[in-house]
Amino acid sequence: MNEIKMEENVHCVVTGGQGFIGSHLVEECLSRGWHTTVIDDCSAPQNIEFYKFPGAEYVRRNVADSRCITHYEKAKYVFHLAARSRIQPSIHGDRRETFRNNVMGTLSVLEAAKEHGCKVVYASSSSVYGLRNDPPLNEDMQTDCLNPYSLSKKHGEELCALYWKLWSVQSACLRLFNVYGPREPLKGQYAPVVGMFKRQHQIGEALTIVGDGEQRRDFTYVKDAVRAFITVACSSISDGRVYNVGIGRNYSINEIASFFDAKTVNVPVRPAEARVTLADVSKIARELSFVAATDLQHVVNAY
Repeated sequence: MNEIKMEENVHCVVTGGQGFIGSHLVEECLSRGWHTTVIDDCSAPQNIEFYKFPGAEYVRRNVADSRCITHYEKAKYVFHLAARSRIQPSIHGDRRETFRNNVMGTLSVLEAAKEHGCKVVYASSSSVYGLRNDPPLNEDMQTDCLNPYSLSKKHGEELCALYWKLWSVQSACLRLFNVYGPREPLKGQYAPVVGMFKRQHQIGEALTIVGDGEQRRDFTYVKDAVRAFITVACSSISDGRVYNVGIGRNYSINEIASFFDAKTVNVPVRPAEARVTLADVSKIARELSFVAATDLQHVVNAY
């Protein structure tokens, strides 16, 4: 496991820092003694709770709001996680809201970074790979965006690359593979599968398995995802480069259900989702000595 260098007197901004992954990242930044500002409008519909920690400064605004720019003034690093997440709500819900938050929000962050000389670490998604590519999925493959959510995340990557080329705004992009762990969303029928199974198991419901349950996913523990953000921020990478963040192993949904020892029920297949995801993690391991090593079964068994 790589050792991340310690830095002193660092200011950082975490957008979306009151949600699932963002709140863990805020905790890590505070533990390192960093001056941490959180920008979050607390509007994510999947969140039951929005998290706060002593020592951080909280700004309740949408990240696309131009008034946020003053909060980046002293920042060295900006961790940009604020977004409308999930595939199915982006298809069946307000698609304009998905693009407004995910694309215009990223544009606003990059404008602030351009103004104040910050480095942006952008939370992208493995969903950009779609169906065109055979796993394991690597960063050189053509993307295949199947839904508004994945397309909005890909636009964010392209904005990072553009701002580097035109104005030398430092950035890097992390394609996260199915993040799970403490504080994961549990609300609604489109909750991520590990969180949804956890909720259903706790209240004695049958676990709902989409389709035949043989679709496979690469799952990343949230603490590993946080280490990836910090590792990339503290590195010399600044050219909008893209990295996969996964474990390089996948599980079928049926396998995950078996960890819970519960009854199951099958529900119809959902549109515009990949059948198999599996991260090729060799690039981030080679260039940054980063390895995500937390195994899904071990964590689920501890629930």
